Amino acid sequence: MAIDTIIDYDCIPKQTLGTEEILERLKFRDRAHIVIDQYRRAGDQRPPTDMGFEFTRSHPDGTSETQTIIVQNALDNADDLDKLAHHCVGCPANASGAPFGCMNFIQYPISAEAERWLLDQLPPTDQPLLWLLLKQSVQEMGYDGETVRPLRANPAYFEESRVAGRDMIEFVFNANQVFEMLFLLGHVSPTHAAILCLFFNAVPRQIEANVIVQVMNRLLTRDQIEKHFPFSLKTTDDDDWTSADLKRYLLSLWLGWKLNVDILLDV
Repeated sequence: MAIDTIIDYDCIPKQTLGTEEILERLKFRDRAHIVIDQYRRAGDQRPPTDMGFEFTRSHPDGTSETQTIIVQNALDNADDLDKLAHHCVGCPANASGAPFGCMNFIQYPISAEAERWLLDQLPPTDQPLLWLLLKQSVQEMGYDGETVRPLRANPAYFEESRVAGRDMIEFVFNANQVFEMLFLLGHVSPTHAAILCLFFNAVPRQIEANVIVQVMNRLLTRDQIEKHFPFSLKTTDDDDWTSADLKRYLLSLWLGWKLNVDILLDV
């Protein structure tokens, strides 16, 4: 299981196959290679035509259906991706640098280390404009993290069942609220993406009040964003699996802000 993140930037591959079809074929191909590797490690040399895996699809009405996918079919369907992959070279929405790099995944379970890292990125009181904006967002938007509580109880979603928090002096912000703000408010608009990049220290944030107004009203050009708010997070060898995924997600948010397109989420 994973959180799917997609930079909703129009391109020839999406026009040809559709966003959902590309995403599904990427997932099936990755799963097919995992299954093949598992069979081979077990000494099983049967061909991919005799291998399969189950895939469960959830529907908006809360129902779900499970189907068996033949590994060879998944690989064959992925061939169409290879024919379109050259369009991804140099694409401004390519966050990962790989083919179809506008589509990325944050793997469950979310690690405790990454949750603590996110809390540590929140603006301190010596950055008063952003600190006040965060406080105002909590109060006006009603972020309470309650929508995360059912997920928190399931170890498939979170490594840590306890809810970490950070004392922000006049209020406490916890890991459930962080997850809610990042993933459970629907697709992420460019303005929301910009604020999240500022909140989680993904861009320089020594910022004046008039610039925040420009950010909130989408008044900055792509060149201005690149010049004054370059993406500043780097992945390191010390990052755990979720921290690395989250840094790529924040890069996707920055690209969505810069390109003025939404980030589509499937949590």
